[in-house]
Amino acid sequence: MSLPLPEPGPSSDVPAFFLTYLDFYREAVADGLAGLTDAQARSVRVPSGWTPVELIRHLTFMERRWLVWGFLGEPVPDPWGDRVDGHWHVGPDETVADVMAALRRGGARTRSIVGGAALDAPAALGGRFTDPAARPTLAAILFHVLQEYARHAGHLDVVRELIDGRTGE
Repeated sequence: MSLPLPEPGPSSDVPAFFLTYLDFYREAVADGLAGLTDAQARSVRVPSGWTPVELIRHLTFMERRWLVWGFLGEPVPDPWGDRVDGHWHVGPDETVADVMAALRRGGARTRSIVGGAALDAPAALGGRFTDPAARPTLAAILFHVLQEYARHAGHLDVVRELIDGRTGE
């Protein structure tokens, strides 16, 4: 991978710290698909039945569910659209390039959201969250999104190794 793992430094800029790590893991999963053929990106290698491109699409939807629909409370069309019959799904008309472009657009939107809000701000009501007492803060949401990216980057590393032997981070 071209990006080195970020190292925590003396900065107290916690929003920048979250964004740096999110960008790193977003690029790590993008790198996990780099060089795969369309057939390889759509191949199932694990018993749970997901494909690399489905994992990328899931991450795109997950980030949008937590930050756009969740934190901002904006309506999003089909927030669970990465799933069909309880499983991750990418339609045959969706290209790997389309899925990757959506991932990067989502990352840009996340940067915009984080740049305009305080970490202790609670999620808006009316989107994903309807109970005022159960709204997470932006910091809690970012922590969740970051751990989901990191966990799935590891999953993708294993699947990539099964596909062509290339090992990840």
